[in-house]
Amino acid sequence: MQPISSADIWRPIPWIALLTALILAVPLVAMQFTAEVNWTAGDFIVAGGLLFVTGLAYALTVHNRRDRIYRLGVGLALFAALLLTWVNLAVGVIGDAGNPANRMYVAVLAVGIGGAIFARLRAAGMSRVLWAMAIVQASIAVIALVDPLGEASGRPLEILLTNGFFVVLFVASGWLFHRAARNGAGSA
Repeated sequence: MQPISSADIWRPIPWIALLTALILAVPLVAMQFTAEVNWTAGDFIVAGGLLFVTGLAYALTVHNRRDRIYRLGVGLALFAALLLTWVNLAVGVIGDAGNPANRMYVAVLAVGIGGAIFARLRAAGMSRVLWAMAIVQASIAVIALVDPLGEASGRPLEILLTNGFFVVLFVASGWLFHRAARNGAGSA
């Protein structure tokens, strides 16, 4: 794989910015028609930042990678991480958004970021990173269900289903990376 030049970094930025603006237009338009959607300027800034950084991370990670399975694995991993962050900030996964137990999900993202750096984005290593993220996600669900302090209050079925959904996304992404490594995309 060729190193990323400054031109490669700048090239996708206008497209990512446009896509981010189009996505943010949905709640902006919805706010004009219903009181159910009530975003503040801060909400738009945070959402825009998350969307833009995720898009840029995808563009830079798949730069010069031809394997579609690897690209799909990256896309699914980033989508799952973005969605986990978004849900956690908006409404919280455990209880409400203000519940301190939701801070545990930072560990899932830390495993992903640290693991990706350690694996140097190679498919075989990334498969293990995504499976580790799934284990951390499942572990948080178990902690939330048996929490003796009561800080992880919430409905057990809701905790299981929500965390299970993210576990499935991380496992599926890990499986895609595993397939990409078997296809020889791991060293690119």
